[in-house]
Amino acid sequence: MTNTTVSLTNAAKLVNTCGQNNTFIFQGEPGIGKSAMLKALEIDCDMESRYIDCALLDLGDLQMPKVTDSVEFVPNKMFVSDEPVIVMLDEIGKAMRPVQNALLTLLLEHRIGNHRLPEGSIVFGTTNLASDGVGDMLQAHAKNRVTFLTVAKPSADEWIEWGIDNDIDPSVMAWVREYPHCLESYSDNPEAAYDNPYIFNPRKQQSAFVTPRSLAHASNIVKQRDYISDDVMISALSGTIGESAARDMQAFLSVADSLPPFKAIIEKPNDVSVPESPIACVILALGAITRIDPQNVDAWVTYFNRLPREVQFMFVNNAMTNTKASKVLCRCAGYTEWARHNSYLV
Repeated sequence: MTNTTVSLTNAAKLVNTCGQNNTFIFQGEPGIGKSAMLKALEIDCDMESRYIDCALLDLGDLQMPKVTDSVEFVPNKMFVSDEPVIVMLDEIGKAMRPVQNALLTLLLEHRIGNHRLPEGSIVFGTTNLASDGVGDMLQAHAKNRVTFLTVAKPSADEWIEWGIDNDIDPSVMAWVREYPHCLESYSDNPEAAYDNPYIFNPRKQQSAFVTPRSLAHASNIVKQRDYISDDVMISALSGTIGESAARDMQAFLSVADSLPPFKAIIEKPNDVSVPESPIACVILALGAITRIDPQNVDAWVTYFNRLPREVQFMFVNNAMTNTKASKVLCRCAGYTEWARHNSYLV
């Protein structure tokens, strides 16, 4: 059977390359990053964006009548621009039926009433899977106006790559690397979903569960753990990623809090002890990716050479996906020597 899912990266590429002529609607599980595509597209396409939360709209929010000698409908200012714009119709599957019907011309013709978007504008939308049970539904005639695709949930490696570029706490990224099944999808194996205590399951009542979005929120809490008691921490994490994940993450954080400070490593890279725990080494390595710079990279590479070999390769593989870190490393003589000895292609 043909795989009909696309990654978030490829979804954004589709919008960027084909979005002026085709309207794409991307469906996927809650919290996987569908809405975050708009920020990336705004940069890649060099256009202003318009974010529209369709679930909150009523008909009057789209256009209003203006009476002169006759009646004409004036569009909401969010649809008005002199230059091409990117319009994201978020949660379009949750919009009221009259709102969905009114948006059909925007999907097909880039038009609201008599008002057309500027030539070159892009319109795309997002919605949840109908099987998620959160009220998303588009009629067949609406789907026929668009290219309808399912966005795959990012893997642990894909999320960590994103996390490195988005200031996610290294301990949270290391936890995801150690517990990659926290980002499994219930749609891959609905029966097995009952055995995974971390993930969203539409068959169960859940107040919180692990998603890329909730992990980012958990990172915000974890970064402030020096100012939060253990009881408050477990409560806050439970309300963010679910109790099972929260208790496992809290135990994981005890390892992270015993690590040598990065500043101490840079000051004395030959003297600071290397943790015995492989997990602790991973946390150190992931944290270093966003901390290395031209002034400290030589010292870090000296320490890095003392880490377990598999952690070294993990660090390099992840660092090379980060523009800043890869540039810093490739200008470091110590790293070039390491790459030559380890036959690592740079």
